[in-house]
Amino acid sequence: METREEILEALIGRIAQITGREADTITEDTLFEELNLKSVNISQITTYLEDETDVEISFMSFKKNKTVGAAADFVFGLLEE
Repeated sequence: METREEILEALIGRIAQITGREADTITEDTLFEELNLKSVNISQITTYLEDETDVEISFMSFKKNKTVGAAADFVFGLLEE
């Protein structure tokens, strides 16, 4: 995963798996609070993204993102460091 779009696509796919929603109903403007994710779900997402990107992702920092797009930006920013 090297681009923001790849990260966004992977993030949406993982959220869809966890929530049982169709991936095409999740956009970068989707609010995390709308998804009703629990802390364990956020942990599953960050672990998945860590495995995919080989970058350590702080759970607390990731959790501060309000939208799926903001989370993708956050992870992409970590890749650029």
